[in-house]
Amino acid sequence: METFWIAASLLSVVVLFFESSASDLFPNTPDILWRFGLLELGFTALFSVEYVLRVLCSPRKTHYPVSFFGIIDLCTVLPMYILWMMPSLAGATDLVVLVRLLRVLRVLRVLKLLRYMNDAGILWRSLMRARRKLSIFFGFVAIILCLFGGLMFAVEEGKDGFTSLGASVYWAVVTLTTVGYGDITPHTATGRMLASILILLGYSIIAVPTGILTAYMSQELEKGRAARSCQNCLYSGHESDAKFCAHCGAVLDSDRSQPVDK
Repeated sequence: METFWIAASLLSVVVLFFESSASDLFPNTPDILWRFGLLELGFTALFSVEYVLRVLCSPRKTHYPVSFFGIIDLCTVLPMYILWMMPSLAGATDLVVLVRLLRVLRVLRVLKLLRYMNDAGILWRSLMRARRKLSIFFGFVAIILCLFGGLMFAVEEGKDGFTSLGASVYWAVVTLTTVGYGDITPHTATGRMLASILILLGYSIIAVPTGILTAYMSQELEKGRAARSCQNCLYSGHESDAKFCAHCGAVLDSDRSQPVDK
């Protein structure tokens, strides 16, 4: 069943990418969009059945719909139902962005794969344990961006692209991350000095979240190794995919790690 749902999720995403350029890929097939619509109908029915079964089988039926994977599962089937209930959206030119957003929501099906990847649990648990430190870090970064954006807006006097605080903060984001699109650039000596300081700050702090997450991932990996101990000699520290004890050679019990949503 895991293989089936992984294949179904991947195939639905691949079909979505082909559908977005179907007219160019199949110019001699006028009803190609209708065919892709039938495929999407099948995937929607399949994932709808999965969603209903998960709700029925969940020990806490009110918890699953509002959980992370419950919301993901719901978002992957909602677009088709919304377009069915409101068919006028499909032909509304002023709602093109909304219709496209509903269709792109189907890309979220790729997140369904995390449920069947036990190793993804390490990353997920690391993110959950580090969320407080990461939130503090990104809050600090947001303060820096607002500060430098405001200073640049005042220094450049609203010229050369710095027409608002929003545009100035956008420039600060691009500069701090060392991307540097070049669409907005300072022209005054003070502005260039501020830009240089912000670039150096970007190089200084860009590795902070990586270090935080790496530390927690190392702890999770060590915890997983310690959990696998030999029943014969009680030696611990084995890798999650080890089949034999590294100390005495006895056969290890199978890995009983839980899926990410448990």
